[in-house]
Amino acid sequence: MKVNLNDEEVIRKYLNTKPNDCFETLYNRYVGKVYNRCLSMTKDTEKAQDFTHDIFIRMFARLDRFEERSTFSTWLYSISYNYCVDQLRVSKRLTTTELDSNIDCQLPTNEDAERAEYSLQLLAQAMNSIAPQEALILRMKYQEGLDVQQIAATLSLKNSAVKMRLKRARDRVRDLCGEAAFV
Repeated sequence: MKVNLNDEEVIRKYLNTKPNDCFETLYNRYVGKVYNRCLSMTKDTEKAQDFTHDIFIRMFARLDRFEERSTFSTWLYSISYNYCVDQLRVSKRLTTTELDSNIDCQLPTNEDAERAEYSLQLLAQAMNSIAPQEALILRMKYQEGLDVQQIAATLSLKNSAVKMRLKRARDRVRDLCGEAAFV
């Protein structure tokens, strides 16, 4: 490929016929500058390398949208800047903490899993055997996460009535399952 073509000519000439040559030429011209832009924004060499890679993939996927209203380099730098800003914004929202290798992770044993499964089966049987109104109020509280006031408003009851019905329903389920099932 001729190296003396400007960016816009490279895009027009090779995009449809030899897209790999087009990508390679543009990549070789701008990889250093895009990497430096990413590095200046992230202050992290690994992130800068990842971002640079992602930016070139994004650029090449959108190359047919380049309308030559500005120079190619301006267009590419705006993609680079916007991508880095977006990634940094997302990483601020999703803060992560590195795990300490000394932490002892306790995975549940088969016995624990079997005990939990048994408890869930007992609970399901108990929920099926209590009155539908009792089951409804328990589901509203513990599955849907509604508070007493929300349940009272939904069922047109007073808060004290909801509290009493919740207590009675819990007691019935506990009696049907037995105390040991929930320990």
